[in-house]
Amino acid sequence: MATIYLIRHGQASFGEENYDQLSATGWQQAKVLGQWMADRVRPDVVIGGNMKRHRETVEALASGYRRSSFPDMQVAEGFNEFDHVAVMHNYRPQWRDHAVMKAELDASGNPAKAFQETFVKAVQRWVSGDHDVDYPETWSGFKHRVQRSFDDLVSWADGGEVFVSTSGGPIAVMVQSLLGISDSHALGLNNVIANTSVTRVLYSGQRRSLAVFNNYSHLEAEDPALVTFR
Repeated sequence: MATIYLIRHGQASFGEENYDQLSATGWQQAKVLGQWMADRVRPDVVIGGNMKRHRETVEALASGYRRSSFPDMQVAEGFNEFDHVAVMHNYRPQWRDHAVMKAELDASGNPAKAFQETFVKAVQRWVSGDHDVDYPETWSGFKHRVQRSFDDLVSWADGGEVFVSTSGGPIAVMVQSLLGISDSHALGLNNVIANTSVTRVLYSGQRRSLAVFNNYSHLEAEDPALVTFR
């Protein structure tokens, strides 16, 4: 069976005006992953969403890969993350003002923890389906979009080894489909997917199975301080 490697992007720029770009740590994480992958697999195809953090993750990964040939990334927008800004702003409208959000998070004493706690509640509101009219993409629409893209990829890849640079949300949805778990369990998975972790899916024709979830041993071996989740 061939393998699809679902790669969560490197750490993005939390707390900045533009979240959708890798931090210095994110660049390092993806380069370390490239070095680790070079000794294990040669991809036939590289796919990514069209978000900047997806493209930059592939760039950094390729820089660490140490092989003369690394496929150019092909864009598949179906692997984009859900609009976390819209999800957050519908739960906490005052955070549309970045300065207000930053002030509130700073005042908490632990901005990362405070953001995560608020983010979890915002996502729960979105997933409930009780407020679908508020969102440009509903939870059910997001799941359908990701699953359709995954199905299309399995059909198109035709037995090749595939790297997919994506985000935690799409990975959680794909794993949810493979394991038949509930929405609440899928959200729990999303919360623990590490930056540049690798989730492996084995496939043959339309058959597919989860082989590895959320492996970030490449970061632990390089420097445990590189392990991040947000």
